[in-house]
Amino acid sequence: MSIPAANLMSALRSGHSTSPRLTWYGPDSERVELSGRVLDNWVAKTSNLLQDELDAEPGTAIRIDLPAHWKSFVWALAAWQLGMEVVLDGSAADLLVTNDPSDHTGAAYDAVVAVPLAALAMSWPGELPPGVVDYAAEVRSHGDVFMVHNEPTPELAAVRGNAGYAHADLMEQFAEAAEPGVRLLVRASEGLESGLSAALGAWQGDGSVVLVHEDVDVSEHLLENERVSRS
Repeated sequence: MSIPAANLMSALRSGHSTSPRLTWYGPDSERVELSGRVLDNWVAKTSNLLQDELDAEPGTAIRIDLPAHWKSFVWALAAWQLGMEVVLDGSAADLLVTNDPSDHTGAAYDAVVAVPLAALAMSWPGELPPGVVDYAAEVRSHGDVFMVHNEPTPELAAVRGNAGYAHADLMEQFAEAAEPGVRLLVRASEGLESGLSAALGAWQGDGSVVLVHEDVDVSEHLLENERVSRS
């Protein structure tokens, strides 16, 4: 593949693939740790859902209406390796991913996907509006390896947020520079766009990310236990 996100996923699943790459601390003592291999597995399944079930292709715009969370990071990586544009500013898009589908009933999207944020959710908790795709129920049936049908090109748009970035610029301009091998603390309270920028920078340097919900106390014990890098 010819775009940076595809190269990044290849690196995450091949180099030190059993090492932690994304660790999430959520409410109610929730902790989720994804190795490079497991992160790639989730991303591959999500890309396959996008491509095979939702007819997404390079250039398709997807609005990610989710907080900074390990699942929103998975969705962004899945869209990027397919060559899609990730919309973070709430503007119009072809597809919508959200944890509150009731807010978007009747909105003009080709498809809406509901994402429950609970780590162990096997389906959406309750009834969904007609036509809304249940991510938790559908994603596990998709393949663990992603093969793109239509090769994306670097000049396609990758990010629409505070600024716009093409796929060619994703890792060099959108990603925030980080020290090689960093174990980076990312606070979810800073928002999804900031979190994605920081995470890409850490992963680009063969590092890892500790993503912490705003309701979780970032204590010395947490920092020491996770071996978070200190400046």
